Amino acid sequence: MEEVKEVIADMNGRAPVAVVCEILGVARSSYYASVRGEKVPAKRGPKTEVSDERLTEAIREVIEESPFYGEGYRKVWARLRFGRHRMRVGKRRVLRLMRLHGLLAPVRRVHKRGRRAHDGKIVTEVPNEMWGADATKFWTEENGWCWFFGVVDHFNSECVGWTVEEVGDRWAAMESLRCGVRRVFGSFGKDVARGVRLRHDWGSQYTARDFQADLRFAGLESTPAYVGEPECNGVVERFIRTLKEQCIWVHRFRDIEEAREIIGEFIERYNEGWILERLGYRTPVQARVDYYRECMEAA
Repeated sequence: MEEVKEVIADMNGRAPVAVVCEILGVARSSYYASVRGEKVPAKRGPKTEVSDERLTEAIREVIEESPFYGEGYRKVWARLRFGRHRMRVGKRRVLRLMRLHGLLAPVRRVHKRGRRAHDGKIVTEVPNEMWGADATKFWTEENGWCWFFGVVDHFNSECVGWTVEEVGDRWAAMESLRCGVRRVFGSFGKDVARGVRLRHDWGSQYTARDFQADLRFAGLESTPAYVGEPECNGVVERFIRTLKEQCIWVHRFRDIEEAREIIGEFIERYNEGWILERLGYRTPVQARVDYYRECMEAA
């Protein structure tokens, strides 16, 4: 409670006590009781073995040790629960302490959209049922604008194929697809990836005759996104956003070779370490390994 008093004193009347207490997750009655010198009731619920001080210290350690930037309280909670700390604490408690100590990541504004043409379900229940393909540009000092092309599995958001090229044409798109097919199926050959659907936008790289021929040769089915409905390809677009925020926007690439190396290292970290709530706070690799383990145990 002393920390709450300090924050309110620092505000010096610039914000109402009620607002400050709400932000810090503290009951106003507890604050006023503390000011009057009354004994503040202990928080209700089961007593925890971990003090707020120790938990705050662990939260700071998780944030400092994470290879990613700006993770929210849910991911911090997951790393506390399933990482080396093995702390059984509540999400709301983690949120309260992160608010209190200014450790929360900035919150993005959510823009409302109109009605969508599809039903909103783009994730799959099994691996290699649907992949998503997309691309983005980035700047290098020596080579100017360069391109990243990626292919992501809708099942677990794992980046299965990618390439970095100076020219963002159909050949670059084809290379990222071939990379994914080779990585998952062992080689790029006729019908080796039969049964996989590829979701992509209507960019010229993906609608090109050569790209579509490559796709059919390997056995994949082309499933373009609805025009004006980028959510249809939301899995790979979310990956691209993560790539930008966690890698591309925080580096100044000297040339394309340096970019290729740094981006490759990030993708490996992402696949093995990026926690996703929809996967039960597991990483893409963990979700894939668990799926095949469960299949083997059920056989």
